[in-house]
Amino acid sequence: MRPSTRKEFTMKHCAVSLGMWTPDGDGADISRGKICSLKARALLIDMEEGVVNEILQGPLRDVFDSKQLITDVSGSGNNWAVGHKIYGCQYRERIVEKLRKTAEHCDCLQCFFVIHSMGGGTGSGLGTFLLSVLEEEFPEVYRFVTSVYPSKEDDVITSPYNSVLAMKELSEHADCVLPIENESLFDIVSKIDQMTKCGKLGSTIKQPSLVTSCRVKTTKEKPFDAMNNIVANLLLNLTSSARFEGSLNMDLNEITMNLVPFPRLHYLVSSLTPLYTLADISIPTRRLDQMFSDAFSKDHQLIRADPKHCLYLACALLVRGNVHISDLRRNIERLKPALNFVSWNQEGWKTGLCSVPPVGHSHSLLALANNTCVKPTFIELKERFIRLYKKKAHLHHYLHIDGMEQSCFSEALSSLSDLIEDYNQLDAVNCGPAVDPPRLKIAM
Repeated sequence: MRPSTRKEFTMKHCAVSLGMWTPDGDGADISRGKICSLKARALLIDMEEGVVNEILQGPLRDVFDSKQLITDVSGSGNNWAVGHKIYGCQYRERIVEKLRKTAEHCDCLQCFFVIHSMGGGTGSGLGTFLLSVLEEEFPEVYRFVTSVYPSKEDDVITSPYNSVLAMKELSEHADCVLPIENESLFDIVSKIDQMTKCGKLGSTIKQPSLVTSCRVKTTKEKPFDAMNNIVANLLLNLTSSARFEGSLNMDLNEITMNLVPFPRLHYLVSSLTPLYTLADISIPTRRLDQMFSDAFSKDHQLIRADPKHCLYLACALLVRGNVHISDLRRNIERLKPALNFVSWNQEGWKTGLCSVPPVGHSHSLLALANNTCVKPTFIELKERFIRLYKKKAHLHHYLHIDGMEQSCFSEALSSLSDLIEDYNQLDAVNCGPAVDPPRLKIAM
């Protein structure tokens, strides 16, 4: 039950990042040519060596410390139970020791980033096992998770099992989750590539660009480099305030404090704009306003969702570049009437301004929205799970693992159903009279 190589998001191993870079660099982005003077405070974990070895032989090989790797040979066989129950127990002490040593080098440890996939065995199983370890060992440190959800055409037959089992752990042990869908990333890259080939953007895209800087694909292979670039830039924008000066920098912990009103509803929809660099800079004001409009368009979301037509609980705008507070406020007031905010948090906006733009851009915007538009993604995942579970297909691969019982599946399904119901309650309350009991029920 092993996937073909690179069928999903290329970083299919679990990468636990403690956030920033070691202080021997000047804090610039990797893309600014400071690779040699930077070392990532990151722990790379995979139960098969291939992906980690590929990274160590690639252009970022000098960024990662070869001592901060944990690999095995056999892999998890696309089985959540193997990653969570077997490898979790087997490697727990080694993982904790490497995390402790790395954390001790931090002057101010703000949070942990866990970057993992949901469809395979190591990312879903061992990745979510790490969340409980972090909660136990570092209870006061926030846990941010970037979870890559499999596509409908995923060739891993057990990915619905793995994803739903992992969802239970994310709901219980993560502080903030940024779901990302492979389908959405592929759609974004394909759309830009198609527009470029048709000549609609050919004269306006400046090379190299965020998406178009990777080599042109001559086959039907998915453009993994471009897809990975989008997620990498999401994380760069998210951490920019910790690396650069800004008039209104946002602390990472403020994201959870301001965007998560209910503990379990911590799934944030992210959108990044611009996704390519325009060569025409003669109308900066118009382009700036368009950037804010694009952030709320379904075409720029990193999951297949349309937040504009769903309910907002809160929203954060992280802006980089030469953007003034007045520009930010003007665009919020311009867009606010078209956005459906929950009745008890009409002013639920959090903003951040970082003065240094990403390479190749004059300014950029990362929008994070706590929005009920994530519900269809979870409903579809639940339906895929039920289709397999009704037939009891492939359950024997999981149930022969010590500590794994059939009740684990029913509990995971119940947890996901409860999460969907929480979103249903919010939608129902917003459409009907403004009453508080369902809101209090969720908070419990």
